[in-house]
Amino acid sequence: MDCCDKSNEKPHFVIIGGGSAAFSAAINAVEYGARVTLINDGLPIGGTCVNVGCVPSKTLIRAAEVNHRSNHHGFDGIQSKSEVIDFKRIMEQKQEMVEELRQAKYLDVVADLPDFRRIEGRAKLVGPRTIAVNGEEIRADKLLVATGAQQFIPDIPGLTEVDFLTNESLFELESLPESLIVLGGRFIALESAQMFARLGTRVTILQRSSRILPTESPFLTDELTQLLTQEGIEIVTDVTIRQVKYDRHSIVVDTSIQGEPSQYRASHILVATGRRPNTRDMGLEEQGVALDRQEFIKVSETLETSAPGIYAAGDVLGEHMFVYTAAYEGKLAAINAMTEMETKRDYSSLPWVIFTDPQVAGVGLNEQQATELGIDVDVSTLAMTYVPRAIAARDTRGFIRLIRDRANDKLVGARILAPEGSELLMELTLAIKYGISVKDLISVFHPYLTLSESVKLAAIAFGKSVDKLSCCAT
Repeated sequence: MDCCDKSNEKPHFVIIGGGSAAFSAAINAVEYGARVTLINDGLPIGGTCVNVGCVPSKTLIRAAEVNHRSNHHGFDGIQSKSEVIDFKRIMEQKQEMVEELRQAKYLDVVADLPDFRRIEGRAKLVGPRTIAVNGEEIRADKLLVATGAQQFIPDIPGLTEVDFLTNESLFELESLPESLIVLGGRFIALESAQMFARLGTRVTILQRSSRILPTESPFLTDELTQLLTQEGIEIVTDVTIRQVKYDRHSIVVDTSIQGEPSQYRASHILVATGRRPNTRDMGLEEQGVALDRQEFIKVSETLETSAPGIYAAGDVLGEHMFVYTAAYEGKLAAINAMTEMETKRDYSSLPWVIFTDPQVAGVGLNEQQATELGIDVDVSTLAMTYVPRAIAARDTRGFIRLIRDRANDKLVGARILAPEGSELLMELTLAIKYGISVKDLISVFHPYLTLSESVKLAAIAFGKSVDKLSCCAT
């Protein structure tokens, strides 16, 4: 070693994981003067998002949308038809994008990062901030666990005896399923169900709760259910699954629905019933890292675990399982670990999106949550039938719903069900984060014939009937 090499004087920050939280933490730790060792196992570098989550799902959702819209539009005088002629090529193109982004956004990013080492191998804690991997023991000054999560497989008789799909194996299919049963009714389940239905698969959703998206209001979920059903997706709720089995060339699901037996058949079955953390057999609890009942890691508001000097971030926390929150947490954990700062995490203006069509988007509280917190709320709901851009596009599905605090005229939440509704979300997120009043939202120019005008119209609707307004009137 060079006698002038000072690298060993730098604090050693070890990261277990290879996804968004891990890479965000690595980059920030280096900027704050650490030498970093990143240890990854399981999914390739990039973790869930780029490999089996956001990237593959959203490109396939868009492909399915192109196919669907070519066959379903509201314009007279235009005849168009689309069909899936090579599903395997669609999946190959998806994989090409995955590999390109994995290289560009992960591997290339750390290729020239100073004082950075990457190890492929299974890590296990064998002492206080001491990690064993590939026969080597590595000592960390500070440690971050960012190992993510994987599909939770429910204990259903017969399920493990059939060739079920998860969000990982779903994107490895080379032929389009003739029919698909989806177990679950939340983000992954709904996106996958509509995507495959629009590509030509007959889809049935079996949901244990009384509604899809059961934590959201019936006002939203009832309309989304209706829209998905109109596309031919069968949605069955209040389902208790008794057994899964093979019968000749079909997968059969025996159920009970409000006490009545029922049976569903399909060529394929997708399990989308939640996530479980990648924390098993890592030696975490032996080193003082507390887990909850579902084995997710417990952390403080600064993301430190119950073991001093060990932090956790991302899906392994089991809270906000989004790639952007993972990156935020990874950065925050690295800064708190490498400095004297004790910055607390803040999700008060966290936006989220479900990429169905129409999209479901939200930020802040819904009306029930606000009421439970003792906030006297006022709600404005604007149907997209009042939005000139939606009318011109001949697609007026959905609504925008704003929730404000009567006491100060400030928004506390919003819910959107609309085509490209996610693109409306950031104005509302900023309004909540920075306390912009409804009155101020109304006073801002919103270009005519944009979807963003719906925000202004919904704000106006707190005090006026928008059907009495002329174009562009306030």
